[in-house]
Amino acid sequence: MTGSANWPAMFEGDATIAQLLAPKQLAIGTMAAARADGAPRASGIYAWYFDRIPAGIDASSCHRAGDWTLLYCGISPKKPPVNGRPPSRSHVHQRLRTHFGGNAAGSTLRLTLGCLLEAETGTILRRVGTTGRLTFTNPGEQLLDAWLHMHARVAWATHPAPWEPEERLLVSGLPLPLNIEGNPCAAFTGPLSALRSAAKRRAKALPLIGDSGGPRRAVGVQR
Repeated sequence: MTGSANWPAMFEGDATIAQLLAPKQLAIGTMAAARADGAPRASGIYAWYFDRIPAGIDASSCHRAGDWTLLYCGISPKKPPVNGRPPSRSHVHQRLRTHFGGNAAGSTLRLTLGCLLEAETGTILRRVGTTGRLTFTNPGEQLLDAWLHMHARVAWATHPAPWEPEERLLVSGLPLPLNIEGNPCAAFTGPLSALRSAAKRRAKALPLIGDSGGPRRAVGVQR
């Protein structure tokens, strides 16, 4: 069942996007991050589904797979730069491990979710460590780990140039309220950008704290 549109039918014939919109299974963080049978160590695109919608997010028209609502898509690696710099060597497995068990400095999705969930989970953005990186501190990142472990699931598809299906999804009108970069829907991107900017301004005005935000063992994730 979907929101206001039958998105799988609209992408009929696109095998890559079909794996995201009609997934055979949705993976929990432990499954995605598993060393042996986890997400692929290859380039690809991934979709994030949630059974709990963060406060302030309108998901009424979003695509659904059962009880899970699609709010975000991402890729790994990014599109190669055109300035001659070497392309990223990242892959889906590495990126999902960062999203599920990294910190806000390395994951824009974690940054967005932590800001949205501040009132619910107590995740407050701070400057940490010797360099002043912006994270939710080690305890705060663990709170976000636990929330993701409970309420987030992912689907993925390999693709040699994942920015191509990502662009097709973003320009299609499919609601992806947690995507900011490349999302043409200002009703989604405007409030999120403002929320994150306010959190960063507040963090920069607060004292630097010594907690680095990691490394740590994410809740439920076996290294």
